[in-house]
Amino acid sequence: MKVLVTGANGLLATNTIITLLSRGYQVKGLIRDTRKFLLPAQDNLELTVGDITSPLSLDQAIGDCDYVIHCAATTDQHLLHYDDYHRINVQGTENVIRAAIKHRIKKIVYVGTANTFGYGTLEEPGNEALPPNAPFVYAWYAKSKLEGQHCILAAAGKIDVTIVSPTFMIGPYDGKPSSGTIIHMAYRKKVVLHPPGGKNFVNVEDAANGVVDALEKGKHKEAYLLAGENLTYRAFFRKLSAQTGQQTLFIQIPPWLLHAAGYVGDILRWLGVRTALSRVNMKILCVNNYYTNKKAQAELGTSFRSIENGIATAIDWFRRHKML
Repeated sequence: MKVLVTGANGLLATNTIITLLSRGYQVKGLIRDTRKFLLPAQDNLELTVGDITSPLSLDQAIGDCDYVIHCAATTDQHLLHYDDYHRINVQGTENVIRAAIKHRIKKIVYVGTANTFGYGTLEEPGNEALPPNAPFVYAWYAKSKLEGQHCILAAAGKIDVTIVSPTFMIGPYDGKPSSGTIIHMAYRKKVVLHPPGGKNFVNVEDAANGVVDALEKGKHKEAYLLAGENLTYRAFFRKLSAQTGQQTLFIQIPPWLLHAAGYVGDILRWLGVRTALSRVNMKILCVNNYYTNKKAQAELGTSFRSIENGIATAIDWFRRHKML
């Protein structure tokens, strides 16, 4: 059986391809630039150049496949207009759906984000039954991924669909780096400034197993949170420092200072300056958005390790590729 993985050079997509190959699947990776692919050539892996915003390239890529795992998306926080997210995360998803239906694909696994569901506390973490809440309902990335999720569910009468929603992923093959930037922020630093909030951190290798588990066992129209450990930012950085042996002073950034930076960011963005600073993004750093993985464990059989494992593999990968 052959699986098309869109956005093949992304952090989760690359780890998902490794998992698929280990389970005996043939894999075709859709990628815009093969030079950015991080894995060596190997049996049962084929790369095809294309873009989810191009229906023609999708049509050519998907024709001989049985399944689609749709990972491709833009997560860039510097984009200045919602249309920039919509074109890729919504219209691109619609293109994938149309091509999949046309070629009688057996199933689409849509990779969303945990923030399309409501977060909770340590005692009562968020789950798949909760609607998204502030400040994520105002975040353009989360909003576009929720729209893409609606598109997938709307196609459920014509094709088998399952949704997976990872939290913040840490691990190897983070070539940009993307979420691994948080490792660089504190690696062997004597002083670490951190926001007051927290989030759920998941080992990307566990998330990749969850994606393939959803391909094999995920129920039609169901969504599964691929979540690991709920931690404050300070607790996460403590775990990172413990692995490096660095004695670190942790200083929490006051919420008012982050909010002020958000206002400055909004002004810069209004002036056309590309920046990740915004009031919404700064509010996100101040909340504890925690989730549970109980459904994925119960229905998919996916297991999740402590985030120390993800931190260790990420550090090792970055070191070997001279990125730390």
